[in-house]
Order: sequence, then C-alpha cells, then structure tokens
Amino acid sequence: MEKFTIIAGPCVIENKDICFQVAEVLRNLQEENPDIRFVFKSSFDKANRSSHESFRGKGMEYGLKVLEAVKKEFNLPVLTDIHESHQAEPVAKVVDIIQIPAFLCRQTDLLLAAAKTGKEINVKKGQFLAPWDTKNIVEKLKFGGAKKFYLTERGVSFGYNNLVVDFRSLPIMRQYAPVIFDATHSVQLPGGQGKASGGQREFVYPLAKAAVSVGIDGLFFETHPNPDKALSDGPNQVPLKDFARIINKLLMLRKFLNEKNI
Repeated sequence: MEKFTIIAGPCVIENKDICFQVAEVLRNLQEENPDIRFVFKSSFDKANRSSHESFRGKGMEYGLKVLEAVKKEFNLPVLTDIHESHQAEPVAKVVDIIQIPAFLCRQTDLLLAAAKTGKEINVKKGQFLAPWDTKNIVEKLKFGGAKKFYLTERGVSFGYNNLVVDFRSLPIMRQYAPVIFDATHSVQLPGGQGKASGGQREFVYPLAKAAVSVGIDGLFFETHPNPDKALSDGPNQVPLKDFARIINKLLMLRKFLNEKNI
C-alpha cells in the first residue's frame, strides 16, 4: 500500500442520509490527515445474514447510486462487497475497491471475476481459515491478473457464537499481501442473538490498538450514527460521534511507533 488506509462506513446502505453523515466525518479526517488514505465502505446487499427475515439492503442498483453520490460529493474512494461473479463488472464501474466477504474468500470464480475488473481487491479472511492458507487466495488473485489487493483479518471462530483474534496472523499474512485489521467484525458474536449477530463494541479500540502495535497496513471499521438502531451489525459498530476521536488516537499511536522505530 502506498498509504496507510482506513476503510470505514455503515455495515449496509440503509439510506443516502446515513451514508452522507459518515462520509462527511471521513472527509474531514482526510483533510486533517493527508498522508492517510480514507475509504468509504458500505454494502448494497448482505447476503449472509443470520435470518431470511433480516434486512439485507436495498439492492445493487440503489446501492451503487448512493456509492456514486458519496464518491462525487465527498471526493472519497469507495468500497463495497460482491457475493456473485456477475456483480463484479457493474460494481467495478462505480467503486475503487471490490471486497470479497469472509465466507466467500476461497470462491475461485468470485476472486477471478474481481481480479478481471482491474480494480483493487480487499479479501476478508474467512473465520475458518488459517493465516498461512491466505497464500492460496493471493495466488488466485495473481493468476486472475490482479495488481493491487489486500488481506483483512477479522477474527477466527472460537467455539460457538464467538470470535478471537490471533495476532500472529498479521505478520504471517503480510508475507503475502498488505494486511488490514477489521476492528469491528473482530468483536462480533456471530449468530449470538439467535436470528442476528451480537457484538462487543467496547473491545474495538483495544484490539485496534493492539493491531497497530503489531504492525498493519490499514484499519477497517463499521460506524453508524446510531448503532443501536442500525439494521445490520449494530452491536459491533462504532458510534459515529466517537469515530474521529478513536481514529486520531490510533494515528497518534502509529506515529509514535514509527518515530521511535518500535
């Protein structure tokens, strides 16, 4: 990565207003930190929700229009995920980074379709995958012609309805590609509320601080103006009012470590 990258946004595109609220905070942070790359993230569809009754999003057409509006209004690069190979081409016409969800990280056709677009690609490491097995993901992307790609750590399954972060995974995966740490999904409790996932957002900052200390190339957060009323992943999203403060503290830590060559 040319710059340390922070990817952030609401889990799913609920409406344009929420996305614009988050994007405004990101734009302000970008202006204050020109040496950092800020990327707006949100999903047009959450195809792997715990229940068919859960809100998935308003679809690709609506979602891409919102992402395009964010990009134009706030001059930010945008990221969204795809779940099926045929989505890669239309999504690539709007976004700067295509994301492959954790549950689909080994889907060869999906990886190759994303690689074919020529866009940057962020692959979430599956909760079931060993860090050294991400080497195979990277090889698939290279085979497909991808030039810029990243691996994102988001925790590994630890018993039922729980995740744990093995920080050894960060330097291991950095042997293969730049690594992003997903601070909010790492505190998720998958399926922990029966028909929805729970989360422990109070641990987002401590884990992010640990990841910065270990050494990473970027951070990933989901943030929302009112997480308790968010339609997806509310329990692990960072309240938007706290987001800038958390980011500034993490950037201060990173600067200190770099200056001291720790």
